Amino acid sequence: MSASGAGVEIRTEDELRLMRRAGLAVARALAAMAAAVDVGVTTADLDVIARQTLAQEGAESNFLGYAPGWGTTPYPATVCVSVNQAVVHGIPDRTALAAGDLVSIDFGAVKDGFHGDAAVTVAVGAASQAAVRLSAATREALWAGLAAMRPGARVGDISHAIERSIRHAGRYGIVRDLTGHGIGTAMHQEPDVPNVGRPHRGLELVEGLCLAIEPMATLGGVRTAELDDGWTIVTADGSWAAHWEHTVALTRHGLWVLTAEDGGQAELARRGLPFGPLAD
Repeated sequence: MSASGAGVEIRTEDELRLMRRAGLAVARALAAMAAAVDVGVTTADLDVIARQTLAQEGAESNFLGYAPGWGTTPYPATVCVSVNQAVVHGIPDRTALAAGDLVSIDFGAVKDGFHGDAAVTVAVGAASQAAVRLSAATREALWAGLAAMRPGARVGDISHAIERSIRHAGRYGIVRDLTGHGIGTAMHQEPDVPNVGRPHRGLELVEGLCLAIEPMATLGGVRTAELDDGWTIVTADGSWAAHWEHTVALTRHGLWVLTAEDGGQAELARRGLPFGPLAD
């Protein structure tokens, strides 16, 4: 979920281990929802799966009832399901998914006082090649951003890596008015992590910092609009969008993707990046 927050927090190794528990709950719920995506399944059905997984994991929702600002209507569900031209924060309802739809599923959990937040984009059946390439480019940009996360680097290096990756992939719009964020004892904390930016700018990255990195890209322009429900953000031009996100920790060993079931080991190894899990 995209928003701005307050306060940069640096986690101890024991706290990172606790955050991993929330991250695993997120990973397992997203996997269950992604597997359930099919023609005729409603976005509300995915919310039921999210609630069931939270109960199984002994975790709570950090989306349900979330209200980031004065006058904001509290978010009414446990998952954001954004279809086609919806970029983020789509509210689950009885809308049935159709063949070819592109579905972004954004989910968070809190456990032991710590938060996890991640998103995936899933095609319903055989989607168009344009939609498939968009999702793949956005996912690749997520890992490009992760790859820029190392001690001594800066937030701008992550932003620049995301932007460069998407621009290299094709003529896609990069959503600018929604960002990634710090995460820990609150879902949204400083620093904001934009999806465009200049290298060597912004907060310096240090061990113990946790970030939710979340590129969003479109098949058209960069402008967005908010629907009357007060939450759903759509592309202004009606073009389709994709959204990928992980919560990642910077440890003394390397990168630990807290919301990946394997901690990110497979993808990090494929890219020659240091894998930094902490033993229990």
